[in-house]
Amino acid sequence: MAAGFLGIDAGTQGLSVILTDAALRIVATGSAGYGMVPGLAAECYEQAPADWEHALAAAMAEVRAEAARRGIPVDVAAIGIAGQMHGAVLCAADSTPLAPARLWCDGRNEAEGEELTALLGVKMPKRITAARWLWTLRHRPDLASATGRLTTPAGWLARRLTGQWRLGIGDAAGMFPIDQATLGYDPRRLAAYERHAAAVPGGPFPALGALLPEVRRAGGDGGVLDGHGAALLGLPPGIPVAPAEGDQPAALAGSLIGTAGQVALSYGTSVVANSVGDRPFQGVARAIDHFCAPDGKPINMVWIRNGTTPMNTVVDLFGRAGAGSGGDAFATLMPEIVAAPDDCGGILALPFQDDEPGLGVSRGGTALVIGLNERNATPGNVAKAMLLATVFNLRQGSDLLDAQGFPRTEVILSGGLTKTPALGQVIADAFATPVTLLDGATEGCAWGAALLAAYRAAVLGGDRRDWATFLTAHATGTPRRFTPRPEGVRTLAAAYERSRKLVAAWPTLDAAVG
Repeated sequence: MAAGFLGIDAGTQGLSVILTDAALRIVATGSAGYGMVPGLAAECYEQAPADWEHALAAAMAEVRAEAARRGIPVDVAAIGIAGQMHGAVLCAADSTPLAPARLWCDGRNEAEGEELTALLGVKMPKRITAARWLWTLRHRPDLASATGRLTTPAGWLARRLTGQWRLGIGDAAGMFPIDQATLGYDPRRLAAYERHAAAVPGGPFPALGALLPEVRRAGGDGGVLDGHGAALLGLPPGIPVAPAEGDQPAALAGSLIGTAGQVALSYGTSVVANSVGDRPFQGVARAIDHFCAPDGKPINMVWIRNGTTPMNTVVDLFGRAGAGSGGDAFATLMPEIVAAPDDCGGILALPFQDDEPGLGVSRGGTALVIGLNERNATPGNVAKAMLLATVFNLRQGSDLLDAQGFPRTEVILSGGLTKTPALGQVIADAFATPVTLLDGATEGCAWGAALLAAYRAAVLGGDRRDWATFLTAHATGTPRRFTPRPEGVRTLAAAYERSRKLVAAWPTLDAAVG
């Protein structure tokens, strides 16, 4: 039997491992959890890197046990790694962590993000690793002075498995901006950063450029399993390892998305739309973040905090009032939401149960419904209006990409919304773009990591296909597609313009009711 692939995903709450066969069918899985460092102040989130390694060993033990029960040999041709992006793992030169790692959700360096955005002329969100390093220079100069290497959670696991300081280009883009001309860290912006950081009192400190991992693209050399990594995984040394990637690039891989114009839309409690671009975004937009696909293509990300939660809240509200509770409420009301008219009978909504940074909405708890009357007061209309409000807010960010002429040929939908597949038509009409629900892809970072491993093995075997072509070869099954309806597009375009005006009035509304 041909060797398969190992996919590792180190997430925020736990680590998972999958073993696939040579055809990338999952044959065994394992997982283990870990928590945050306790006792930290609000908005401070840290984890001990050693916990990731212990979780990896435990998850691999589960994989081996399941494979043994099924009589499947654990024969691995290549290994892929994915992990939560934007972390800051400060290490001594020998890879020993100097302190717990600060995670993507740690909010201590918002000021540094805004400062670097103004300095570098590119969106530098507060979670980008370079902003965390600037914060460290100012607030933990003791750690900064002792740092020999700086990496991400996935990069640290890759170091522990291979002994190399290398990183996939997507995860690297979450540390510092990538130059699309060279597909390495942007040298002009890095020089500007170094000059800025040199002015921090207490230095001199190590230069960021000397600390960052080497950048590698999909198919490139991420190293091979060394003695420590082999002992940790219970595998022989020398197995090729794909460049470690971030969770967002790995999720794109898991959804088989790699061609410019494709948009990966994950619609759940929050919403992420990752658009594969054909060139870099120009300027700075509050609503758009930037990173790279595993092959280096630019990715423009629109993130909406208020996703399905506002609609779910309305469904639960009506459910408690008589339509059942929990799953029964959804079973009763979802058909009404699907059947509701495109304009919800004239109802508009603001879904801001939480703040919405990309739209400048600074305070949650300001959701509302407007336009209610005796003719349109149905559960389906109100719940659908909440859903459309989040769709329209997502479109506001996407309009910025349209203004620069970025292609949008297909939206690939995943996440909680796909539990009601017919709602794919709402997305298709709202964006005037075909929507696909894939049947032959496994959404998830671990499977994306396994795909990256398979591509590394293919390249080593002489395969000359590019990354996007390699991905298309793994599509199976019959996807479900939704084509925009002309009448629905017109109706939702008019509703969208009304919604934009309502969102623009939010500061006044908030002042009136706050």
